[in-house]
Amino acid sequence: MSSAVEVTRSVELAVGGMTCAACAARVERRLNKLPGVTASVNYATEKAAVQAPPELPVAALVAEVERAGYQARPVRRAEPERPDDRVRSLWRRLAVALLIGVPLADLSLTMVLAPSLRFPGWQWVVAALTLPVVTWCAWPFHRKAVTAARHGTSSMDTLVSLGIVAASAWSLYTIFRTGGGAGHPDGALGLLLRPAGSVYLDVAAVVTIFVLAGRLFEAKAKRAAGDALRALAMLGARDVTVIDAEGAERRVPVARLRVGDRFVVRPGETIATDGTVLSGESAIDTSAMTGESWPTEVVAGDPVTGGTTAVAGRLVVRATRVGADTQLSQLVSLVERAQTDKARVQRLADRISAVFVPVVLLLAVATVAVRLLLFGQPFEPAFSAGLAVLIIACPCALGLATPTALLAASGRGAQLGIFLKGHQALEAARAVDTVVLDKTGTLTTGRMSVTDLWLAAGVDRDLLLRRAAAVEHAAEHPAARAIDAYARRVVAEIPAVDEFGAVAGLGAAGRVEDRRVVIGSARMLAATGVDTTAAEPRLAEWEQQGRTGVLVAVDGALAGGFALADTLRPEAPDAVAELRRMGLRTVLLSGDRKAAATAVAERVGVDEVIAEVLPADKAAVVADLRRGGRSVAMVGDGVNDAPALAAAHLGLAVVTGTDVAIAAADVILVRDDLMVVPAAIRLARATLRTIRGNLVWAFGYNLAALPVAAAGLLNPLIAGGAMALSSLLVVSNSLRLRGFDRSDRGSSAR
Repeated sequence: MSSAVEVTRSVELAVGGMTCAACAARVERRLNKLPGVTASVNYATEKAAVQAPPELPVAALVAEVERAGYQARPVRRAEPERPDDRVRSLWRRLAVALLIGVPLADLSLTMVLAPSLRFPGWQWVVAALTLPVVTWCAWPFHRKAVTAARHGTSSMDTLVSLGIVAASAWSLYTIFRTGGGAGHPDGALGLLLRPAGSVYLDVAAVVTIFVLAGRLFEAKAKRAAGDALRALAMLGARDVTVIDAEGAERRVPVARLRVGDRFVVRPGETIATDGTVLSGESAIDTSAMTGESWPTEVVAGDPVTGGTTAVAGRLVVRATRVGADTQLSQLVSLVERAQTDKARVQRLADRISAVFVPVVLLLAVATVAVRLLLFGQPFEPAFSAGLAVLIIACPCALGLATPTALLAASGRGAQLGIFLKGHQALEAARAVDTVVLDKTGTLTTGRMSVTDLWLAAGVDRDLLLRRAAAVEHAAEHPAARAIDAYARRVVAEIPAVDEFGAVAGLGAAGRVEDRRVVIGSARMLAATGVDTTAAEPRLAEWEQQGRTGVLVAVDGALAGGFALADTLRPEAPDAVAELRRMGLRTVLLSGDRKAAATAVAERVGVDEVIAEVLPADKAAVVADLRRGGRSVAMVGDGVNDAPALAAAHLGLAVVTGTDVAIAAADVILVRDDLMVVPAAIRLARATLRTIRGNLVWAFGYNLAALPVAAAGLLNPLIAGGAMALSSLLVVSNSLRLRGFDRSDRGSSAR
């Protein structure tokens, strides 16, 4: 057996010109045909992840993509994101189409239904208004159709383009042939009975408007798919203070930092990269990376993570990992891989269009050929029947099926505090059976508060609070702010503090009303000679409950203590109970201590607790649940939740979370109320049912109408009207979502 190991290299390509998931599949197939190449194309981020033999040049990969009819260029990690011109271009084209198309449709309808208002040459006016819409506004469809034809393929753009071109060309032919005298018949009944020879340029314009609107919505959703990676990249520090061999400090860009370099972290600064503390003490806010609300105390020898923030105290750190090896960079990779996996799910319309489009084209050509060659009909009625096939099959209702439902759902969702990012959330919500809830910032507020006060024998409560608040008011630690806020709600006046001093991560001390007050951890008080024995039973009780104890000493004698904990959201128990009523299993997932997580779980009633997990472990837990056959929804708020949000079937980010978590999620909960979590799942399921109903109608309408059109029983004008009616029914069905009620438990059905 050969022991040779196949060596490949990773190449990332930016792919341009894709308009549907079928395009991504086409590019992927072309790349995978190359020897030794394995490619995965992400339609959402418009990138291809390629594993290729080292001897295969990148230019060969680019050339293969271009031969498929698309654009490609290699991506370098360090290069900035380029602005998305596609959304702006679609906005401009849609705006022009609406400004021209709406008056055009109004004029055309008026001329049809009110013959007495017609004026000489009105057909020429309609033609002049239509030409900019069916040429410049519809140009993206025409370009894609031509590109696909050059490579022997077809897409929905092919039908859209051919329908617009055929309707416009036939109408212009009719106008020129009759000198502008042709027109729609008098009255609505005549409109239905009119044979070939009518002008329906308004149909071509309306088709352009509808399809442009759908493409714009889809392009905006695609652009949002890459926000998680951009937000993660923005999290790290931009420059760092490095200590050189002579001990001098100088500011340099983070990109110049190397393993083994020493750098300085001052209070309030973001730690530049992963490393080990050489000297100094500090409290590190790790909530962005671990979800832990309580700052972590670090001293010499402790590891620190890039992207976290020093709350207090100066540190000297030696870099242990830089660049792509850091934990932050690995989070970027986790989110990117998870998004790529989800992008492989093909939409129903794209799968069917692979067969639908060629069949319609063949049917249209066959209709004309059979009438000309077998039945000996004149060209005009034969062409009219073929044109009717194209018009009736033009996938306007199909293009509206998803975006109109999403627009209606997002409008209603905004009123309820729910934002659905796109189609992925809908399909995932239908099958969800397990909801994983982050603790810090999701079930809790993410803010520390005093939950209990213990007083030593003979100590006056108000006097203790006055002196503790005086010291803590001068400190910057989150625990200090919580104690200060608690005391000020009880006592009216807080005295001044003198000789204030803080010990990073441990506590603070000062002279208040001529008394020496020390406040901090039991470790700090013991180090100053204070006997903390009397508080040990209460500290043990608080620890068992997942709370943190802070003690106070006055003139060297123990005076009392505070219990601090992350505040539970008041609606959390009701939200969890509602999820369980929906038949969903709930799991609490946290980077916090086991005791703290269990205490919260017992109060809210979740089914399972998984605590003390690192960011990568959260994504691994979600992956394990998926491998176990569970369909997982993840609710979170922090950077540490981003990989798990992206890896879950359905990711839901709360509004109080970081931009990274919000970008990685499929559903954004913009109301600070956990009750929107079950409502979001219900709304997503209701929206998916509506979309599926729309698709059934759109395809059913096409399948029923195509034989009628091919038989010559449906002239192009009536075909255009039927197509518009089909679109109207789809839109009306979608607008029913505006009446969605989040308390309607019937909406939870799968």
